[in-house]
Amino acid sequence: MSDTTDTTAADDTNTNRRQPFPQGFLDTIGTGWAERADEIPDPREAAPYAAARRQALSARFPGQRLVIPAGGFAQRSNDTDFPFRAHSAFAHLTGWGADAVPDSLLVFEPDGDAHAATLFLRDRATRDMPEFYRDASIGEFWVGPRPSLDAVAHDLGIATKDIGEFAATDRDLVVGRHDELTSAVSELRLEKDDFEVRQLQLAVDVTAKGFDDIVRELPRIIAHERGERIVEGVFHLRARSDGNWEGYDTIAASGPHACYLHWTRNDGAVVPGDLMLVDAGVELDSLYTADITRTIPVSGTFTPIQRTVYEAVREAADAAFAAARPGMKFRDLHDTAMRVIAARTAEWGLLPVTAEEALDADKGGQQRRYMVHGTSHHLGLDVHDCAQARREMYYDGVVTPGMVFTIEPGLYFQIDDETVPAEYRGIGVRIEDDILMTADGPVNLSAALPRTADEIEAWVSGAQSSRG
Repeated sequence: MSDTTDTTAADDTNTNRRQPFPQGFLDTIGTGWAERADEIPDPREAAPYAAARRQALSARFPGQRLVIPAGGFAQRSNDTDFPFRAHSAFAHLTGWGADAVPDSLLVFEPDGDAHAATLFLRDRATRDMPEFYRDASIGEFWVGPRPSLDAVAHDLGIATKDIGEFAATDRDLVVGRHDELTSAVSELRLEKDDFEVRQLQLAVDVTAKGFDDIVRELPRIIAHERGERIVEGVFHLRARSDGNWEGYDTIAASGPHACYLHWTRNDGAVVPGDLMLVDAGVELDSLYTADITRTIPVSGTFTPIQRTVYEAVREAADAAFAAARPGMKFRDLHDTAMRVIAARTAEWGLLPVTAEEALDADKGGQQRRYMVHGTSHHLGLDVHDCAQARREMYYDGVVTPGMVFTIEPGLYFQIDDETVPAEYRGIGVRIEDDILMTADGPVNLSAALPRTADEIEAWVSGAQSSRG
């Protein structure tokens, strides 16, 4: 990375690394550049869908000024930032994805019974402006050109102004600061439109390719002392080549690590004989993400006890999918999976009570020791989408066509859990699929990936055979 010793601003107290620009540079840097044509794009596919979403939000807040920030850079270390990603509400309401300009604002100005929406963003600097060469965070010499206001207006189908023209008021309702608005923009994403469904299917399809890459690279993964890191890297290559990034930190958890639900250190070995749990999702340039989990026998074959646990988890997933229908309570998906988990763990003698007693709403829950997480969450621009929605709209809400959610039961027997026989310890299994609810019932968007124990074994065997 280039040294950001770029300027000698008079009011900058951090000057220990900064070098002055000679006068000759300052006299000539703004000259000698070819004239730059302002390329005006056609409206992007998301533009009319974003306009409809803005109209829906406008109807909920008549007469009130709404401000939806894109957000800015977050510092990683010293003068190094994390990659910028726009706030999901901002992306949803503008249609702007990975190419969004940091620190932009979408503003809804009251206009009679409706609103006039304006996108405020930093206009493109000309080559004779100091920002062009001085500012390492936004200057074109450092990070490349920004689009012009006119280009963004045509691209997104929304009026644009320079961010310098924005003036806040004490009456503004701002996402992230105003609870009702924050909930509203989250709830607006509960039902996906056609564009969103297409993006989510594409994200799933690319993610499936990433899982194929991992299975194909198993020999290299096994050979490395930190094979989990190789898993992470192999998937990252697919995410960056065919998408924008991962939608969340990849979980590459082998052996006992598979029992830690959000294991993202990914610094362990991948050992034949163990199971490897991979929970990963590609985020597209539109910022929609998949969220898929598969549990793979590293040697290519499940042991009898691994297969028993795996197929119990699949039974729970299949039961939840079979129960899914429009009009049901969202929380009933979890309850359905829990009935299977309770039945199987009781059958194996792992519970101190019967399955029926474990399912008692007040005194039960013993089976939750081995599956402490929920079975489903909404999916979209965020991996845990719509998370600021009110409980009565989310967990206690009704499933409707257009919703996209996960079904992801699991069983996790930690390596030091003395409530289970030794042969169970260190086994962690999760199966996660991405589900679209339609008027005719659920559709598994990730069904193309192997799911049954037999299919998983054939997948690994086939991938290794194809390597020659």
